Amino acid sequence: MNEAVAAADTAWILAAFTAVSLMVPGLAMFYGGMVSVRNTLNMAMMTFGAFAVVGVLWIVFGYSAVLGNSLGGLGLLGDPLEFFGSSSLLEAPSEPGLPPALVSGFQLLFAAITVALISGALADRMKFGAWMLFAGLWATFVYFPVAHWVFAFDSADGSVIGGWIANTLGAIDFAGGTAVHINAGIAALAVVLVLGTRKTFPVSPRPHSLPLTMLGAGILLFGWFGFNGGSALSAGNSASVVILNTVAAACAGICAWLAVEKLREGRATSLGAASGLIAALVAITPACGAVSPLGALAVGAAAGAVCCFAVSWKYRLGYDDALDVVGVHLVGGILGTVLIGFLADPAAPNGAAGLLYGGGFDVLWRQCVAVAAVLAYCFVVTLVIVLALKKFMGIRADQDSEYDGLDVSVHGETAYVLDAVGLTGASKHGADAVLGAEAITAEAVGDAAKA
Repeated sequence: MNEAVAAADTAWILAAFTAVSLMVPGLAMFYGGMVSVRNTLNMAMMTFGAFAVVGVLWIVFGYSAVLGNSLGGLGLLGDPLEFFGSSSLLEAPSEPGLPPALVSGFQLLFAAITVALISGALADRMKFGAWMLFAGLWATFVYFPVAHWVFAFDSADGSVIGGWIANTLGAIDFAGGTAVHINAGIAALAVVLVLGTRKTFPVSPRPHSLPLTMLGAGILLFGWFGFNGGSALSAGNSASVVILNTVAAACAGICAWLAVEKLREGRATSLGAASGLIAALVAITPACGAVSPLGALAVGAAAGAVCCFAVSWKYRLGYDDALDVVGVHLVGGILGTVLIGFLADPAAPNGAAGLLYGGGFDVLWRQCVAVAAVLAYCFVVTLVIVLALKKFMGIRADQDSEYDGLDVSVHGETAYVLDAVGLTGASKHGADAVLGAEAITAEAVGDAAKA
């Protein structure tokens, strides 16, 4: 690689890093708008809190655990001490290429956002201190190992051994369908099973600001171009194809979700449009380098339609996934990862042929094994973590805090000042009156029952 190409690649990843960094406030807005006015700051704090905790751990040992030389050559975990403290990342590469510090910063954001995604399932009821500790433990014992499996590649000369999914199994995951979305989605399911349902379940508080949610979704779309396109690690044709496939899937996902919603409920909603967008982006994340633009439309449409049905499964199965992390990220991540086995186009950057392109079942079985491995490992280890936290410190906010809203009871703040005095310290009944706590109407109950 010559210096001019290296400079161009570095500039592109710097731009992608900036775009992905906006996904942190984007996710805070997306989740914050979907909860009641009394919990919107708590949702934002869970996103920013996860970002902060995971970022610190990443600098200390996370980069090394994910992208370091695999311990024992087993492909299970990078050596946490190889780049401990990240001080060795200050040196420029000996040959023209991406600066290691930039690669580390880019992957730090992946780790932080993955953990923050889980918080949407836990809205309205988890202790903030327990969440912060969970974020650190989960990143250490779940995300870092799984990210090593998926994102760490063997070096050309064989001196560095990477993760088993990327190298031994050879499954395709361009930007994190397994390590990010399936990982976060199955973890969310494990936590909510232990955390329990909200008092009003199956009826949820009405979203307090759908415009805020749609703005957050738009910011996430912007960041996703850096998330997927930056995963090409170069400024060239691969990144260009990935970005085209990403936007194609996004458009198809919105259309498919709205079509299903209209047929099922007689209306197409703004929340449905935002949800269809995110579902499609989740599904195209692993597949964006493996499919054609038409394949991307198929992936996005499938995600929009299937996830629209999947978000109602919680009512039948009785788990309280507050903001549909399971229905969107788990289901969408599995769908996008498995569809590579059918739709992979050999002309795409990954160069693999799926079942519909004459490749037989070779790609498909590898994708299914990768999905099954991440599901099993993440679910079991997450259960151990959350059960330990429940036993030793408790994870559920007390009843009064849930009633008053976590913004006031935990953070001592309110999202909106609605009078000259402000609402901090408002009494239980005063807070209800001023903040307009959502009434559980007969219509809402009926809608939930129908779902």
